[in-house]
Amino acid sequence: MTTDTRPLRSALYMPASNDRAMAKARSLDCDAVVLDLEDAVAPDSKAQARAALVREAQAGGFGYRRLVARCNGTDGPWGQDDLAALASAPVEAVLAPKVQDAADIVALSLAMDRAGFAAHVSLWVMIETPRAALAVERIADCAATTRLSGMVLGLNDLAKDTGMAQAPGRAAFMPLMAQSVLAARANGLVVLDGVCNAIDDADLLEAECTQARAFGFDGKTLIHPAQLAVANRVFAPAQSELAEAEAIVTAFADPANAGVGALRVNGKMAERLHCDMAERLIARAQAIASRG
Repeated sequence: MTTDTRPLRSALYMPASNDRAMAKARSLDCDAVVLDLEDAVAPDSKAQARAALVREAQAGGFGYRRLVARCNGTDGPWGQDDLAALASAPVEAVLAPKVQDAADIVALSLAMDRAGFAAHVSLWVMIETPRAALAVERIADCAATTRLSGMVLGLNDLAKDTGMAQAPGRAAFMPLMAQSVLAARANGLVVLDGVCNAIDDADLLEAECTQARAFGFDGKTLIHPAQLAVANRVFAPAQSELAEAEAIVTAFADPANAGVGALRVNGKMAERLHCDMAERLIARAQAIASRG
């Protein structure tokens, strides 16, 4: 279970087979870099990409950005080699694809232990198969006893396996989006929205980010640096939200309101739970402002 309060508005996939892309990630305005050994790497480049990822991670220089490595599935020809190599890379998390159920989480966590990963390196998993979608609550429950600290939606693969349409509005995936956030919050996990495939459609990206934030996601996974600005803006508190939050906190901090359970603030009812939410929002804004 994670207690990390750093912002995670934008998690940018970068192919580990591309040295220039990995180097560029050190200067990009993203909260996390996901160096990818899976989908972005051709089969005949897997070993070379694996070595390059380890080399880049060991070189450091990623600053405040969380460094995550997406491995190949451990039931395939490359996954076990990925874990063996990544144990020597100073990453914060390993993102595992194609998990199916809680048993996979336990097995992956044990495999990381056997490979020699440091205790602080956590496990993130892709929710991208029909079985994983049906088991998302049981998967998230594994956080209490394994390395699991994050879940990432993979709607491209889920659409491929189910025939569900990725139409604007993503209506077919809304039940899974809600269930994933509920499962994550019940277990203290990070939860990230899936990618927007339309690199040049800023309006669609903004709509998806706005939808994901409304559902309660921490942030969004991205496939191109051009998408960073939109995700960072949408998942950050707006000035109007901050002003409202500060007004609520100030009202409850007034000694005249000591012991009061509900107040009228700017024409709205505010309870203690709203003060808690306001304090979290302010802390989030401060964490973003202090990043660097």
